[in-house]
Amino acid sequence: MKHLETKKQILEKIKQNDNIIIVRHIRPDGDCMGTSIGLREILRASFPNKKIYSVGKTRAEYLDFIGTEDEIIDKQLYKESLVIAVDTATSDRIDDDCFKDAKEFIKIDHHLAVEDYAEINYVREDFPAASCIIVDFYDTFRNELVMPKNAAIALYVGLTTDTGRFRYRGVGSRVFELAAILMEHDLDIETIYAKLYLKDAGSLKLQGLIYKNFKTTENGVVYMHITQKMMKKYNLSYDSAAALINSLDSIKGNLIWIFFIDQKDKTIRVRIRSRFVPVVSVGRAYRGGGHPNACGATVHNKKELKELVKMADSLLKEYKENNEGWL
Repeated sequence: MKHLETKKQILEKIKQNDNIIIVRHIRPDGDCMGTSIGLREILRASFPNKKIYSVGKTRAEYLDFIGTEDEIIDKQLYKESLVIAVDTATSDRIDDDCFKDAKEFIKIDHHLAVEDYAEINYVREDFPAASCIIVDFYDTFRNELVMPKNAAIALYVGLTTDTGRFRYRGVGSRVFELAAILMEHDLDIETIYAKLYLKDAGSLKLQGLIYKNFKTTENGVVYMHITQKMMKKYNLSYDSAAALINSLDSIKGNLIWIFFIDQKDKTIRVRIRSRFVPVVSVGRAYRGGGHPNACGATVHNKKELKELVKMADSLLKEYKENNEGWL
């Protein structure tokens, strides 16, 4: 019940505004897009006379099956709109600078609460996905809100991707209750998983290369540098290469695994994952952040790449020295 008043405030703001723009973080993943598209479709179905937009500059083409975003040509619209930022811990990661002109501003997020950048900051660290927050919001106000099937699909994609298909810590009984609410809409789970997880031949060939060439530090950090040359050879996008991060998640004793992926702008995008060991401090040290066991970062050269690996290795060494029961 402690969150009920905040949810009521958010619903009231939605009712008060005729224009609503939903923004999200850069380099969107399944939860980011699922939350943004899902919220948009709930609001469009619930308030058909309002103008509801979901916007962002960078795309994740593999998620187009849940719906595509809108383009706002007239930037003046932000000054007349309620802007809702979803799945974004800090304002510098919002993928649309125009949010600064918002008439009113709300943050809805599930990451560690490191920045209150809006007038209303609704952060649920107890939920493993931002999509959970939206389904819970709908469930609270079922008598006033409408959940169309396309919203349920988008939110299920967000929920299942950010929980690793319900495998990660933070998945409790309430998460399954929220998933059940979405399943009331007769979702075709097999088709959803096929669109998310079937790989083309290039991805499998790169995965084989990863298994043959990943490196391991003294204390058990495994990592791989995916170069532009590799992606070009196998005709893969950044998203397709990044999706292989959990290829390295099941090696005994190796509790941290990292992908470094070359970007067209010459930076190197970092995806950091772990089992048991909190690694978000590593991400934050290199222009990133996220969850305790799943975060991102950016390094500018191979020197920083090596420094980040060294920092992760020290973290894992300390963890192993002070904890029992790790695999």
